[in-house]
Amino acid sequence: MSKAKRTATQSPAPHVADSHDLIRVQGARENNLKDVSVEIPKRRLTVFTGVSGSGKSSLVFGTVAAESQRMINETYSAFVQGFMPTLARPEVDLLEGLTTAIIVDQERMGSNPRSTVGTATDANAMLRILFSRLGKPHVGPPTAFSFNVPTRTASGVMKTDKGQGEKTVVRNAVYQGGMCPRCEGMGNVNDIDLTALYDDSKSLNESALTIPGYSMDGWYGRIFRGCGYFDPDKPIRKFTKKELHDLLYREPTKIKVDGINLTYAGLIPQIQKSFLSKDVDALQPHIRAFVERAVTFTTCPECDGTRLSKEARSSKIKGKNIAQACSMQISDLADWLRGIDEPSVAPLLAGLQHLLDSFAEIGLGYLSLDRPAGTLSGGEAQRTKMIRHLGSSLTDVTYVFDEPTIGLHPHDIQRMNNLLVQLRDKGNTVLVVEHKPETIAIADHVVDLGPGAGTEGGTVCFEGTVEGLRGSDTTTGRHLDDRANLKDSVRSSSAALEVRGASTHNLRGVDVDIPLGVLCVLTGVAGSGKSSLINGSVSGRDGVVVIDQGAIRGSRRSNPATYTGLLDPIRKAFAKANGVKPALFSSNSQGACPACNGAGVIYTDLGIIETVESTCEECEGRRFQASVLEYTLGGRNIAEVLAMSVTEAEEFFEDGEAHTPAAHKILDRLADVGLGYLSLGQPLTTLSGGERQRLKLATQMAEKGDVYILDEPTTGLHLADVEQLLGLLDRLVDSGKSVIVIEHHQAVMAHADWIIDLGPGAGHEGGQIVFEGTPAELVADRSTLTGEHLAAYVTT
Repeated sequence: MSKAKRTATQSPAPHVADSHDLIRVQGARENNLKDVSVEIPKRRLTVFTGVSGSGKSSLVFGTVAAESQRMINETYSAFVQGFMPTLARPEVDLLEGLTTAIIVDQERMGSNPRSTVGTATDANAMLRILFSRLGKPHVGPPTAFSFNVPTRTASGVMKTDKGQGEKTVVRNAVYQGGMCPRCEGMGNVNDIDLTALYDDSKSLNESALTIPGYSMDGWYGRIFRGCGYFDPDKPIRKFTKKELHDLLYREPTKIKVDGINLTYAGLIPQIQKSFLSKDVDALQPHIRAFVERAVTFTTCPECDGTRLSKEARSSKIKGKNIAQACSMQISDLADWLRGIDEPSVAPLLAGLQHLLDSFAEIGLGYLSLDRPAGTLSGGEAQRTKMIRHLGSSLTDVTYVFDEPTIGLHPHDIQRMNNLLVQLRDKGNTVLVVEHKPETIAIADHVVDLGPGAGTEGGTVCFEGTVEGLRGSDTTTGRHLDDRANLKDSVRSSSAALEVRGASTHNLRGVDVDIPLGVLCVLTGVAGSGKSSLINGSVSGRDGVVVIDQGAIRGSRRSNPATYTGLLDPIRKAFAKANGVKPALFSSNSQGACPACNGAGVIYTDLGIIETVESTCEECEGRRFQASVLEYTLGGRNIAEVLAMSVTEAEEFFEDGEAHTPAAHKILDRLADVGLGYLSLGQPLTTLSGGERQRLKLATQMAEKGDVYILDEPTTGLHLADVEQLLGLLDRLVDSGKSVIVIEHHQAVMAHADWIIDLGPGAGHEGGQIVFEGTPAELVADRSTLTGEHLAAYVTT
């Protein structure tokens, strides 16, 4: 008895397994990190702060998450690893206490034209099962409702073992798919303008074909000359009907040319396979220009854009077919599902209901399941990926988020915070890279990097609680409680951009006059119709330059100098000073180091284990031939110039022997957008999201335009940098430009001359102008969600 009592009163000794409660990073040197050592508590919410380019992503994504993923990948067989990206070990001395990392980043979802919100989140898979079970009339299994599966018919002989003997059965089998046969599940059909494919006054040998890549010098020439279907020396306008049909429409046919087996196909099937099966926006610029010139896309008349076959659309539940269900706003679809009471599919209904409710919870209830995944913004894509993890039964994993509040109105940030806390409370470690003070405030632990960006960053300035950060003398600590003041006076507009009857997506016949010659801010909750108004009614007009959040396309050979066009005047200045050709001063052309082909590093493929990257011994990573480095301008060679920061280069090209006005002008713009610390030769692949957007802004500011439209330019900007951005916007307006900004940041709203607020809600609850006027009037009015949040933010 006493023994039992003693056992009950004694507290058990802590188990040794419970002592591993920290992720330890020692000596991290990835990108600009300078021997960083931190201890991150597990099962807590840790926020990483610091100016854009201070090393947050290098520490969280490039070190902690990268090593976790690399170690998990190593558990797979060598065969499977061959199909996975090879991840190099991060530059770090020691990593301890890692758990499985799940990365939820801002990358846009794949622009595959067959991918929709429903297919990306498994909602479509559940709906297909539901319709295959409950739909009347019954048309087949779940695949009968998939627009990615064609209907297949098989006939022939089937042998089956039955009892003693073998029986042969002749049978016609139909495997029902849901793909519309006319548009092949794409929702639209294309019509190709034949005059854009060839010049009919010329023969094939006279280069009649005007399709990018179709040259008579290579394999295409060999195939066209050797196929025997037409005379390559005859002008196309003199072709017979059969010859023209063979040139344009012939199905793939095996042919033999000079003893080599080849396949001949008509131009139309070739174009459809190589160009039109991909998303137009993902094509290379010259191919995209050809497709836009030669092809017109129209809604498929057979399926009316639903992508589904007639059979799939004939099966209904409560008067709705699957296409109608997918086109509903998700919040409405969730309400419709609640009306289905069928015990036989109760678990499926509960799972689908939870998934759809998660969309509403995360502020995406305004989307529909048939929305193409490639059209989602970075913030929407990130929140859509989050949905997969909300119902997950995984615990004790590390979730890594890259600015989850991007694209969110202050009203929606609270919802996002609740979701982050929910993930933590399930026993997970949550790491968030973030700039918004509302999200920093909910952190259990804060790691502040800095003090500056690029080479001036890469050290830990503060580690501890939010209160400790507030009292610290770091850049983030000083700006954490920054509040904006309303302007004493606002500019008056010179003219207006008239929009009448705008009805793109959820807009309800909107009439609005957007003032010109001022700083105009377009705001409203996510999904209220801001982008629809701009894309549907404003962009495309003469003199309008749109700077959106689309990703910069560039390889590891691209850098700020090549992307902005800065390298051209620099090369010409070097060539002129030394009396040689400009091509020598390009690491992608004649001046490239022959050992590494101008890459600066040599990649050694070791087959089944990861590729090794080593600095080129011949050029020591400088990318150029030794003879090219002997040519100088102002006492510096081309490699030294590319190693300069924007600020150094601005000074270098301003006057003296290196005086180059064209280069100085571009460098000025880069400094204006806050990229003075960036090295000219830094690969684009190493830039953060905020840096990429500002690089794009600096480049597009050179375009001739009177109206600049910026889509959330504060993305990835630290609190301290927002002030610099506002200064840049002011300079643009003062120089005679009109600036329209789609923005949720209250400091930008407070700085505006005019605000247009859309809402009141998202999806079909939005699409109206709920306020037009000055920021002061919006604060005084407080009639909208934006007005309430702005009033709470500004100091009066």
